[in-house]
Amino acid sequence: MKIFPVQWRAYVRLCKPGIVRMVGVTAAFAYFLAGPGWGIASALTFLAALLGIMASAAGSAALNNVLERDLDAQMDRTRGRELPQGTVDTSHALAMGLILTLGGTLWLWATVNLATAFLVLLTAFLYVLVYTPLKTRTWLNTTIGAIPGAMPMLCGWTAASEAGELGFGAWVLFAILFSWQHPHFYAIAWLYRDDYEKAGFQMLSVVDREGSRLFLQVILFSIMLVVVSVFPFFMGMTGVIYFWGAAVLGLYILFFSIRFIRQHNNVSARKLLISSILYLPALLVVMLLDRGVGLLQGLSI
Repeated sequence: MKIFPVQWRAYVRLCKPGIVRMVGVTAAFAYFLAGPGWGIASALTFLAALLGIMASAAGSAALNNVLERDLDAQMDRTRGRELPQGTVDTSHALAMGLILTLGGTLWLWATVNLATAFLVLLTAFLYVLVYTPLKTRTWLNTTIGAIPGAMPMLCGWTAASEAGELGFGAWVLFAILFSWQHPHFYAIAWLYRDDYEKAGFQMLSVVDREGSRLFLQVILFSIMLVVVSVFPFFMGMTGVIYFWGAAVLGLYILFFSIRFIRQHNNVSARKLLISSILYLPALLVVMLLDRGVGLLQGLSI
């Protein structure tokens, strides 16, 4: 008897690989900015941290799918997922989710530090047992969900410190990701507002059909993103390349946010969504370039 009677790709999709990749990118971003210094030991710690953080994120995503399987079956964009379709057994999904979440936590405790393990477990708790149920209860779920969504920054930062300390810089990075999630997820909420309404999700785009409050949230958090994203430069964490790159990328999001507010249609919402998807990996590339130039300048002195 096969334990996993379906293709492995179905289990990968159950873990929402797009979200897991985003978690990995943001945790890596924080690890690099924490400035642990580089050597074999630091590289191994980085890889161990990334493995544990992403494993826990994958497990949390699977558990989210388990809790929302009946609601997913009611929406056009999600009814093709593995659990509503029955291609993965719910008990298997639950077991995999728990194993990945707890296994990732224990791995971090054993290979990185206790602080990172605790933050990863707290992230899973907030995402699965707080944010997920709130989606059918209050439109504030987006802002509340942005808290566990931004915590990979804290996890990456503590992983770079032997003592697992959280400095002010970690909270600045948290603020960047916290701000970014609002235009990103409000664009999604606008695109699929009819679907969300059918399933009973209390998204802001559902309770505010005209969008006035949603547009206000989008513009406020887009402006906040521009401001907080350049803070690492003023704190001495990055150089001028990062400053200009972060400023341009922040204005890039702000441009599409303003266009969405002015046009408030699906086309402009989709463009805002795409720009937000490109933002995080682009910011990581800018930061790596900034760090690379800094290292080269240090070697040339």
